[in-house]
Amino acid sequence: MPIEARVVDITTLRVDAIVNAANTELLPGGGVCGAIHRGAGPALAEACRALAPCPTGQARITPGFGLPARFVIHAVGPVWQGGTAGEAEMLASAYRASLELAIREQLRSIAFPAVSTGIFGYPLEPATAIAVATTRAMLAAGCSIELVIFACFSPEVLAAYVQEISNGPEVLPHLP
Repeated sequence: MPIEARVVDITTLRVDAIVNAANTELLPGGGVCGAIHRGAGPALAEACRALAPCPTGQARITPGFGLPARFVIHAVGPVWQGGTAGEAEMLASAYRASLELAIREQLRSIAFPAVSTGIFGYPLEPATAIAVATTRAMLAAGCSIELVIFACFSPEVLAAYVQEISNGPEVLPHLP
């Protein structure tokens, strides 16, 4: 199954890349971002300083340093402003940009947190729908990615992802 969801600490996953729900300055923060920076060590903050800023809807890639993942992709999702400020497009763009970086690096596995749903306040269900739809569209176009994990921080988040994943056909990666 190329798309799955599970309750897991994203910093423990042995995948090619994990995605950091980053801020525009790529600074260590709280939540998932803080955990990723703590797990990777101080070299991650140094690498991020060289790549900042990163506009909302875009992504940057760094080595994983002390993490089991080879890379960290820093995706900047939007802060929720009520849904009328282009948040859906910016969130989809952050997922697309992350997947494009993974494809460029010919990565086979990637794990995402629920980008923008923490301190940025994006409502869980619409954010989950955007995450899964964007991922499915990218996989359907054919790429190196064989596994996408949505790393959920709670059973509530897992339930939202499981519901969304079950709403459509599972997409198989294009094989050359």
